[in-house]
Amino acid sequence: MKLEKLLENVSWRCLQGSVGTDVKSIINDSRKVEEGSLFFCIKGAVTDGHRYVPEVIERGAKVLIVQDAVEAPADVTVIQVEDTRYAMAQISAAWYGYPANEMKLIGITGTKGKTTTTYMVKSILEAAGYKVGLIGTIEVIIGEEKIPAQNTTPESCTIQKYLRRMADAGCQIVVMEVSSQGLMLHRTAGIPFEIGIFTNIEPDHIGPAEHESFEDYIECKSRLFRQCRLGIFNADDPRLPLILKDHTCEVETFGFSAEAGIRAENMELISRPGYLGISYTAVCGGADGEKLDVEIDIPGKFSVYNSLTAIAVCRHFRVSADNIKKSLKTAKVKGRVEMVKVSDEFTLLIDYAHNAMALESLLTTLKQYRPKRLVCLFGCGGNRSKLRRYEMGETSGKLADLTIITSDNPRYEKPEDIIADIVTGIKRTEGEYVTIPDRKEAIAYAIHNGQPGDIIVLAGKGHEDYQEIEGKHYPMDERVLIQEILEGR
Repeated sequence: MKLEKLLENVSWRCLQGSVGTDVKSIINDSRKVEEGSLFFCIKGAVTDGHRYVPEVIERGAKVLIVQDAVEAPADVTVIQVEDTRYAMAQISAAWYGYPANEMKLIGITGTKGKTTTTYMVKSILEAAGYKVGLIGTIEVIIGEEKIPAQNTTPESCTIQKYLRRMADAGCQIVVMEVSSQGLMLHRTAGIPFEIGIFTNIEPDHIGPAEHESFEDYIECKSRLFRQCRLGIFNADDPRLPLILKDHTCEVETFGFSAEAGIRAENMELISRPGYLGISYTAVCGGADGEKLDVEIDIPGKFSVYNSLTAIAVCRHFRVSADNIKKSLKTAKVKGRVEMVKVSDEFTLLIDYAHNAMALESLLTTLKQYRPKRLVCLFGCGGNRSKLRRYEMGETSGKLADLTIITSDNPRYEKPEDIIADIVTGIKRTEGEYVTIPDRKEAIAYAIHNGQPGDIIVLAGKGHEDYQEIEGKHYPMDERVLIQEILEGR
């Protein structure tokens, strides 16, 4: 493509060369540059792409997109922009022929609930006959193909590549998790979302490499609602006014609040040996609005919020009430409060909760089902904050009747050292605990010592199917481990 065509939605200044140059590929990884490439000089948290200019020129780059002035031979075109990340998003959309314009895009943002909600929406829409693509924390789904995810929201050039493949595969709708980092780093810039969704917000992702403050985190989340036609919001979130600040979209709401456009009534927890669920009535509109009796095989009040969101979205695609109900009843998300049948007497769940906030939410939810004992098995990742270990230990000690402390992804640390830090936190409580470093042995202990009426949760790994030790990924899927334990292997 001609460079001039790629720059049509970008403010730019040509420092040298010609915008009539032909571009053979667009690249943001210096190692992948080839003859005739356009290279984006991205200023990242770890490194600055401007440093690689000599290397990419040697590899054959003919166009550089820069923020800072660089030295380059006369036959290399240098285009200066205010923000190379924003330019990369717009140029990538142009390179792939603006695929988002060929489909309806649904973007979901919030601290919790993004992953489950994307799968619920996908399940309902597919049952109604739509072909749906998905981009999220666990995977990217294009037709029958599933690609493991590296980030919740990939880099803009990767998103546009996926969207082009989805459009070519005949997808009519794309459901996408939109992280605060993705919004902050312009990964979704230039994408015309049909619907944007706000699930909830709590302090998270605040630190040197993420958001400088909670206020910054909120502001980044709110950007989605200046980029979509319709916004669907959690009416019960106390910080909703901050999310709505400067919005440009139409507004709809969901929640338990009487003011919510779609609201939940008559919520009931469903509990029987080996099974947890929830039921409620969704009321769409005022007192005389359409009513939908919903039952979900995913426990907890947050499942009501996630499913209300899915109902709100799918009504805009004229999905029947019957299709919505059937799809919600069977919706499952790998590693998100995922029930695994091991006994008719107690319940076992796998969940991705890997920080204190998520663990507290999960255990508090499960306690509402009044188990005989709440048993929590977890570990913490190596080469990460020790504070997380203390906090998770303390949280489990306060809320669980028994904590089984084990290994997660030890990375370059010794599992015993990580476990010792978790024990420091749990000792601040009166909670009972055991330590079993080998995760399979720990899971076997939980299953073999399960008592009638127990709820056992394996926390931290969720959808992951590996264990990271000293830079290597070793296969380890908790579902496989459970099956081996049940078969006596």
